[in-house]
Amino acid sequence: MSKYHANRNLPVFMTIVVALMLTMMPLPDSMSAFRPDWVALIILFWAMTVPRSYGVGAAFITGIFVDVAQATLLGQYALALVVITYITVKSHLLIRVFPLPQLTATIFALLALYQFLLFWINGVAGVEAPAVSYWGPVITGTLIWPLLYSFMSNVRNRVQLGN
Repeated sequence: MSKYHANRNLPVFMTIVVALMLTMMPLPDSMSAFRPDWVALIILFWAMTVPRSYGVGAAFITGIFVDVAQATLLGQYALALVVITYITVKSHLLIRVFPLPQLTATIFALLALYQFLLFWINGVAGVEAPAVSYWGPVITGTLIWPLLYSFMSNVRNRVQLGN
């Protein structure tokens, strides 16, 4: 791998590692139900902006790491991430040109699908959780998305410009 490719890939890997760390960071019980799905948000951003390099495969591998970190059914988060990433990659040309409010609404729908898949898998496995643990991350992730998108776009632009 050339130095250019290593420099281009480093921000992606670093943002995924930071998202994993934010996912594992302990929070008080009252706030943990509203923790945004950092990994899903970061994977969606990279799948939307660089779909050929960071798509379904990256989502699957990252999902396995989340499964291990959260001590859940192996493949639960991986499956949910793969589904929403596949939808994002398939429609990335359309999604990228959306204005920010419409993009935020799309992210809301994708996060809702992500949480529905997790809810469905937990239901099949007999794992019960309160409804706020499914809808809290969707709401907070949607509220955080515009700020995260602006920040990540700046990171991506700096990497492309070589700064």
